[in-house]
Amino acid sequence: MSGATPSAARVGRDGALRLVFERRGGATVLAACRSTLPLQVLAPVALGGAAAVVSMLNPTGGVVGGDRLAVEIDVGAGAHACLTTPSATRVYRSAGEPATQTVQVRLAPGAVCEWVPDHMIPSPGAELRQALTFDVAAGATLIAVDAWAAGRVARGEAWRFRLLDLALTVRDSGGLLAHDRLVLGSARDWSGLGLTEGRPYVATLVVVADTGLEALVTALATGLPGEGQAVAGAARLVRRAVLIRCLAATAPALTSAVAAMWARARQATLGLPPLDLRKG
Repeated sequence: MSGATPSAARVGRDGALRLVFERRGGATVLAACRSTLPLQVLAPVALGGAAAVVSMLNPTGGVVGGDRLAVEIDVGAGAHACLTTPSATRVYRSAGEPATQTVQVRLAPGAVCEWVPDHMIPSPGAELRQALTFDVAAGATLIAVDAWAAGRVARGEAWRFRLLDLALTVRDSGGLLAHDRLVLGSARDWSGLGLTEGRPYVATLVVVADTGLEALVTALATGLPGEGQAVAGAARLVRRAVLIRCLAATAPALTSAVAAMWARARQATLGLPPLDLRKG
C-alpha cells in the first residue's frame, strides 16, 4: 500500500488494512498488521485448531459516502486464516461520491482462507462500489462469502439504495475461475420473478478446493434450514471451484443459511467441523 500521507480532509475516510498470515509450527500467526481508520482489526484468536481468526471492524459505525477503503491480505504457505466481522456493516447515504471498497486476498500454495464477514446493509440513498478479488495458488483452499441485504427491510427501506456495484473475482494458477458482478440501481424493485423473488437477502459463496466439491454440491441439494425461508443453487465452475447463490426472506434466515453452507463447505473440503465465531 502507498505510504503517502493523506490530506487532513481525508483522515478517517481513506481506510487501509494490510494483514499477513504465516504458518509457524502447528499454528497460524498474524505476522504483520497495519491499519488506518476507519479500518481496524481485533487481536487474532485461535478457535479452529491451526486457524487464526481475525475480526475486521469499522469503529466509526459504518461506511459513509466518499469513504475509500482498501484491504490487502496475504495468507502464506500452509497458513489457515479466517476473516470475519463483529456484526453486519451499515452503508449510509451518499451525499456526493459513492463509497468504495477494494479487497485483495492472496493465498500461497497450501494456504486456507475463510472469508466470512456478516452481511452488508445499505441505507436509503447509499452508493457503494465494492470489488473482492481472490488469487488462489495451487493446493490452496478458499471459502468466500459475499452477503448483503436490500436495506433495513423491517423498516420499509428495501431497495431504496442508490447504487450497489458488487464484483467478486477469483483466479487460480490457470487463470480466471469466476467473475460475478451485480450492478443494481434504485430505479426499480428487484424483488420480482427472476430476480430475488421476494427474498431481499442475498449471499454468494465461492469455494475453491482440490477435493470435496462433489460432496459439497450433494450436501447442498438436501436444502437449507428454515422451512423454505432460504433457497440456494450451486454450480461447478470450469475447474476446482463451486459457485453458490442463496436468497433468504429474513436476516435470521440469511444468517442460518450462510452458517449452514459454510459448515458444509468446511466439512467437504477441509474435513473440519463448523466453526463457532462466538459473536453472541
